[in-house]
Amino acid sequence: MNETVIKEILRKCWSLKSSTLWTENNPARGQCNVTALVIQDCFGGKIFKTKVSDKWHFYNSIDGLSYDFTAEQFESPVEYLDLPATREEALADLNINQYAYLSTRFKETLAKIPSSMVKKNSDTQD
Repeated sequence: MNETVIKEILRKCWSLKSSTLWTENNPARGQCNVTALVIQDCFGGKIFKTKVSDKWHFYNSIDGLSYDFTAEQFESPVEYLDLPATREEALADLNINQYAYLSTRFKETLAKIPSSMVKKNSDTQD
């Protein structure tokens, strides 16, 4: 998967409707669980979690590679523990409207992008 293209799409889709912690200066803030769910819906794989401060942080593993599309919300690098997480755990800290909003926005935006731009380019590392 082209991580750069996916991040760009997510930045366009994130808002207060997908996380009440969203800010213009830090759009990834509070988006980890809803983003991990939507990415799993679209690309499969597993959801992992790790502790950041005293809270769970969710991210994806697809084809054995880890993808954290919301890591930029933190000032310090994340120490990934790759603990398996369930969809229920990721859903626990958000409401269904946030999930439905990001899912719809992301899928609509993704559909407008040529699939060749979304797929991993063998000449680049993602």
